[in-house]
Amino acid sequence: MTAKFSLVTTWTPASGSEPLGYGLELTNIGDEPVSNFQLGFSGPARVDPHATLENGKLLKRLSNHTLIAPPDGYVLEPGATWTSTARGLSYGLRHWSDGANSAYVVLENGQTVVIPTKPTQGKGHNSPLLKGTAKFPVPAKAAVPHSIIPWPKSVATTGQRIAPAGLDLQPQGEAANRAAAAFAGLVHDLFAVEALVRPASEAGMPVHITEKVGMGAEAYELAFSENSATISASTRQGMFYGLVTLGHILRGAKQYPHTFTFPTGGVISDEPGFAFRGSHLDVARQFYTGGEVSQLIKIMAWNKMNKFHWHLTEDEAWRIEIDAYPALTEVAAWRGHGKALPPLLGSGPQPTGGFYSKNVIRQIVALADSLGIAVIPEVDMPGHFYAALQALPELRDPNEQGEYQSVQGFPNNSLNPAHEPVYKFVETVIDEVLEMFPAGIFHLGADEVPLAAWSGSPLALDMIEKIAGPAMREKHAKQFNQLGNHHGADEIEGSPTAIIQAEFIKRVHKYIASKGAVTGGWEEAAHGDAVDKKTSYVIGWRNVEINAALAERGFDIVVSPGQRYYLDMANGISWAEPGAGWAGWSGPQETYEFEARAGFSEEGLKHLLGIQSCIWSESMTDRAIFDRLVFPRLSAIAEAGWTLPERKSWDRFKSMVGLMPIMYGNWAAE
Repeated sequence: MTAKFSLVTTWTPASGSEPLGYGLELTNIGDEPVSNFQLGFSGPARVDPHATLENGKLLKRLSNHTLIAPPDGYVLEPGATWTSTARGLSYGLRHWSDGANSAYVVLENGQTVVIPTKPTQGKGHNSPLLKGTAKFPVPAKAAVPHSIIPWPKSVATTGQRIAPAGLDLQPQGEAANRAAAAFAGLVHDLFAVEALVRPASEAGMPVHITEKVGMGAEAYELAFSENSATISASTRQGMFYGLVTLGHILRGAKQYPHTFTFPTGGVISDEPGFAFRGSHLDVARQFYTGGEVSQLIKIMAWNKMNKFHWHLTEDEAWRIEIDAYPALTEVAAWRGHGKALPPLLGSGPQPTGGFYSKNVIRQIVALADSLGIAVIPEVDMPGHFYAALQALPELRDPNEQGEYQSVQGFPNNSLNPAHEPVYKFVETVIDEVLEMFPAGIFHLGADEVPLAAWSGSPLALDMIEKIAGPAMREKHAKQFNQLGNHHGADEIEGSPTAIIQAEFIKRVHKYIASKGAVTGGWEEAAHGDAVDKKTSYVIGWRNVEINAALAERGFDIVVSPGQRYYLDMANGISWAEPGAGWAGWSGPQETYEFEARAGFSEEGLKHLLGIQSCIWSESMTDRAIFDRLVFPRLSAIAEAGWTLPERKSWDRFKSMVGLMPIMYGNWAAE
């Protein structure tokens, strides 16, 4: 017997007459009847644990993984369809990618059968579903003569010539040699067949790269003459950025000679508006190979971004090799049916996942450094720790009872600040991580701890009472078995949870500082002034206003509001667009035109380090979705990080962004 099935999922929003409906239609396309089977599925959207399931039984639900069964005694005959409808989700579906993107049937004998999944059908939505990067055609006439992203501080070029075939790099000195080698490697990897770097014997134009003292850390000057160019800078990074600008000009002039030109005189003088120009990548919800991470870093370098925030751990997976705790990667790096972590976010019943060995990490860090990018590792704690706690249950208070849930639906997912073995574990991880990441920054997360966390832990209740008194202990004990947290991350500031989380962060931050490193955190790390403002920075994400408020309090801030800089948010409100929607939507123009400095006082601006895009991966099982969500918005954020507000221009940007590389080569059909 060969069991085969097809699955259709449907979405019907709530109406005046009936509640929302998430429909599942399983058809037996095999040749034998089946009974006593189970249906497992996952997507970004989550069936609510309190949902009613019409014509079925809810067997298991962990975050976005759900296992259901038909009524007792049900037999699914060949050609027949079993239909079940869930009346309750943690949030209503907003976009086609929210629905199930993997599914499987568990037969009576325990065998699993993978089911190909199709996008969820939204009631009343018939538009073609959108994937791939939106196309921005290069116009016949542009507002500026040269194609450069991000746009420089000063462009005072003259004349024009037929674009040279390529560039013959002539560096002088060690820094120039390293910059030239990095640039040559970069353009070979991004644009191999274009041969942008070539010797004079292959018609390469001479490019002199020289040191000039007294310039800013990332500043450069690019001077043109009739048949050569000269790049001057004080640092390797400045020289490299000068080469990147020259590479942009050359590609534009070669590919669109009627729109963009190559100059024969004048100077481009340039330096960035912000020192921190970053992108984050969540590799826990979806796994990206070392090769994929390296490719993203190269694209960042072509956009003159200089910080890569590597989000290595989550409830869904642990992705970094730690010698002292092999179970972290043996158990917590893999998902599958019957494993400690079930299929989640599009992974099927087969073992799926992976992790980064220390050797691969060192290779990626070295690549990033050669391209002027500092790599910032994040091990998110004390929340978002479900995967690691599955691998190391000894990190829990052995007497803890009850269940609380995170906003993503993970039970009891937070390291307990009152359990002393936790600190030996954390310090060991910090030691091993910092040894691999010489930029000297450790991002400890500190976001989205549930309000009811540790309310069933005697150790935690004792700690709360010791710090804040018996009334606070009693207040927290009343949270016992309160699942809560279904319609947004809990605001915990001022709560007993926040009080002991602050104690945890203070202790961990102090240890990071003792190693000579800076602590990064999400905005929640600022609760209770838990981090020393001199040796830390925080990322504001919930809304635009929080950034200025934290800066006013003296925190160094990186701006990354979900509403504009979270690249998992859909490009538009349409069902046909893929992506998330809890923070709204932000198209390329809205993302480009957002100004991080708005709302800051003069004093607050002193603490504004820069900006960061965040690539959260829940929706990105399909790499064509990745390309649509990340590009061209990554370049829009890169320009906002480099180009001063008064020199930004959406019309200019959109005329040339079609020349920028994307990750997987998936372009939209439209």
